[in-house]
Amino acid sequence: MKNKIFHPYTPFSNIEKGFLNIVRGEGIYLFDDQGNKYVDIVSSWWAVALGHGHPKIVKAIQEQAGILQHSITGSLTHPTVLELAERLAGLMPTPDRHSVFASDGCSAVEAALKVAIQYWYNVDRPDKTWIIGMDQGYHGDSMGALGAGFVDDFHKPFERAVSHPAKLPFPIPTEDDPDGFLPSQTVIEQHKDKLAAVIVEPLCLGSAGMRMYSAGYLKQLADCCAENDVLLIVDEVAMGFGRTGKRFAFNHANIDPDLVCMGKGLTAGYMPLSACVVKDSIYDTFTDKGEKDCTFYHGNTFAGHPIGCAAALAALDIYEAEGTVERGAEMAEKMKQWMLPMAKLECVEELRFLGMIGVVQLKPETKPCILKIKQALFEQGYLFRPLGTMFYLMPPLVITDDELRGAVSALQQTIEEFC
Repeated sequence: MKNKIFHPYTPFSNIEKGFLNIVRGEGIYLFDDQGNKYVDIVSSWWAVALGHGHPKIVKAIQEQAGILQHSITGSLTHPTVLELAERLAGLMPTPDRHSVFASDGCSAVEAALKVAIQYWYNVDRPDKTWIIGMDQGYHGDSMGALGAGFVDDFHKPFERAVSHPAKLPFPIPTEDDPDGFLPSQTVIEQHKDKLAAVIVEPLCLGSAGMRMYSAGYLKQLADCCAENDVLLIVDEVAMGFGRTGKRFAFNHANIDPDLVCMGKGLTAGYMPLSACVVKDSIYDTFTDKGEKDCTFYHGNTFAGHPIGCAAALAALDIYEAEGTVERGAEMAEKMKQWMLPMAKLECVEELRFLGMIGVVQLKPETKPCILKIKQALFEQGYLFRPLGTMFYLMPPLVITDDELRGAVSALQQTIEEFC
């Protein structure tokens, strides 16, 4: 069959080589149409936290598909979206929340950006329209998201189409500033009268190369935003639902964000669904009962999709029933111990860890070897997607000890072979 797909994040040089045709998934494995199996070591773009083919999620999807396939949430509701909104509110530090639903993480971010800007319009402070993020932060690929996050290696063609009035510098700890927060504080205080919100990927900039920063920075950021009347948006799309060793990455900092975006792991990657969870102190300003109409005229056709919500509810049940977050934290410590010997390799610049994310940063001079390492791992049945000279493990949280140890061993032996 001729390939008519415009593949995302895929160089044409890769297309010429041909692709695997994945026909089935089970546990941590993907199977192609030739019967070969591969370890989904990056959880299908960081989404499939509970592995492929979990029977409880599959059953929930099948059952909901036979009851209600689609119904909008504009002036309507349905049972699964009502339950999911309540469940998500209950996962927050305080349950006084409402959720805007969408179909993917980027759409949840778009909703958050617009909620933040309109909030200040609602409360008669319309000059606060700036949204800023961290340098090299990633919040999706829409034009709105590129105005808040921008990864130079990916987004250069659009640098003249979007503006960034300011950015938070990536934290660089010093002796006097152990969390590297003071430069960000300066930016926020300088622009507080124009700033509607700050948006960050909590603790880890994924697409920028799994660059990690401290929970202390995030705590200071939350405090600084509150002190300067700036909303804080936390983008948990990639980090949420146990990836970092806690339910949400922001839990490490013990903060209470104004808006929380989530996706990917929300349905464990089984259905396209996302959410922006909003504090009621913000939500309550979106009323048409005052002198001006402050209705939120924003929507998504598949917002709160019944089948997606059913998948999310099943995933939430599994996270709790199977102790996925707690087990992930235990597995993370094992992964770290198994990976630490790689720090002694001459070609390794550093190792980084955050929960079930393990990073091997190779030295710049290894760049000619990266594709060879990737191909060799592929031939061993591992689907790695390196970023620059960095290889990372971000497997489904249900991976077993033997499976994880095997992946770490394969990565180390292959790096040793080619570097």
